Amino acid sequence: MSGNWRDRTAASFQCEKQPASSSRGMVVSNHPLASSAGAEMLAAGGNAIDAAIATLFTLTVVEPMMVGIIGGGMAHIRLADGSHRFIDGQSTVPQAVKPDTYTSKPGSAHDVFDTVGNENLNGPKAVAVPGSLKAWCETLRRFGTMSLADVMQPAIKHAARGYAATPYLHECITDGAEEMLKDKPISAIYLPNGTPLKPGERVVQAEYAETLRYIADHGDNALYQGPLGDILVDYMKKNGGFIAQEDLATYKTVERQPIRCDYRGWEILGPPPPAASGVHITEMLNILEGYDIAQLGFGTTETIHCLAEVLKIAFADREAASGDPAYINVPVERLTSKAYAEERRRAIDPDRAQTWSAGVTQLESAHTTHMTAADAMGNVVATTQTINNLFGAKILIPGLGTVPNNYMNLFDPRPGHALSLAAGKRVTTSMSPMMALRDGKLAYALGLPGGKRIFPSAMQALINLIDHGMSLQEAVEAPRVWTEGNALEVEQAVPETVRVALSAKGHKVQVVPTVAGGMNAIQFHADGTMSGAACWRADGTPVGIAGGLARSGVRFALG
Repeated sequence: MSGNWRDRTAASFQCEKQPASSSRGMVVSNHPLASSAGAEMLAAGGNAIDAAIATLFTLTVVEPMMVGIIGGGMAHIRLADGSHRFIDGQSTVPQAVKPDTYTSKPGSAHDVFDTVGNENLNGPKAVAVPGSLKAWCETLRRFGTMSLADVMQPAIKHAARGYAATPYLHECITDGAEEMLKDKPISAIYLPNGTPLKPGERVVQAEYAETLRYIADHGDNALYQGPLGDILVDYMKKNGGFIAQEDLATYKTVERQPIRCDYRGWEILGPPPPAASGVHITEMLNILEGYDIAQLGFGTTETIHCLAEVLKIAFADREAASGDPAYINVPVERLTSKAYAEERRRAIDPDRAQTWSAGVTQLESAHTTHMTAADAMGNVVATTQTINNLFGAKILIPGLGTVPNNYMNLFDPRPGHALSLAAGKRVTTSMSPMMALRDGKLAYALGLPGGKRIFPSAMQALINLIDHGMSLQEAVEAPRVWTEGNALEVEQAVPETVRVALSAKGHKVQVVPTVAGGMNAIQFHADGTMSGAACWRADGTPVGIAGGLARSGVRFALG
């Protein structure tokens, strides 16, 4: 069998971006200014954690539709000693929210969490207790080497002086314009004169720059126990939101251990609950291990059919048994076992699409950004952060100058289910900051934004690398597919012949421009160098640091 995956592909594509190489560190994020901010920390002698936090703060400025300090996220950190941990900074349900606070829209499907008046989608009632800022500041204190003031300088600069809007930002503003126009503070920045900022126009966030300066001087307490929190709480009181002082003062991050998966001799590490991703990526890989994916070929009818069936299985189980482990008993051991995978695999029909129900007990009553950074010492950070939908709750908090999350839209407004509302409950997420090891050595770190399409896309990237042998750039740019049991979404590079064959198997094929968002990744080579890659689905940019200091004892002198 040929070693080139292109000899067995049905979906040909050409990469649109080029990877970056480095010997001293790499930062990849979904905006060039954010990647540059992280690289600046590496160039100044900082480590990957310093770079990651600088990148995240800058992303709140240059990717305001995706990430913010009134958001939540999950960070996968590998330290130079080889240890892994996840820092859970996910948002939580405010204490004032009850299981029946919202009214589900009549006739909503079981997996649709829409509410009457869209109260959990737009506006103050959609905002959950933020975790991002506390998680970033704590992570920097524990694992970084630089001061908060230093890592925040690039973000402050870009907020105060402004930056040029990209076509991608313009399109995101356009998509959210109808709802954003209802809020004067957010419209004033992103829809001046009632129209979306055009590519190349300056985005200036003077009020947010002052907020960042205050945080740089006073740390996360500025929000959780200080005047910035007072501003947030006062806004919530006046506008019907739920966040109170007690919610902020009692918020805590949680350190968790990764879910580990053995796949064809590779060790895959992913997020544990309340994230659904690590469990269900493991579940899907365990099922797929029984198929010769490399021989079936990339983008073929047979491979996509297998992917679609395992995706439906995973989503059926996710709906039944995913959630905050402090509130429900997530059956991690069963879902991640090889025996359970074999049981599910035996039920897959290679010729027909099926409807799947959960294979675990139903548990009753019980848009986003990613960045990856690595240094030469062995520290690596892969972290996914979000305010949930594009521009979160579609409002801007006056006095803070920042866009809050709409995480309440991820909870089931109907009581008595695994994802139902409960005060203090952490949001369940598909965030997938993944790392892959071979023979105990780190080979890949990757992740992406994209809601429920995140973990299936991360899984497909791992298969692209491990089974198909793609380059890193190919793996992140390759066409993706997604389904949770209804339509089978395929990107446009999947050819018509394959779509027809999938339809003949019973799949309801729907062609979409993109499945999930811009993936970015780092590959670690045996010689200590790194490659960074970002895909065409966002403004992703890898920035690598090479070179180094002068040779010891060298001086320059005129003869």
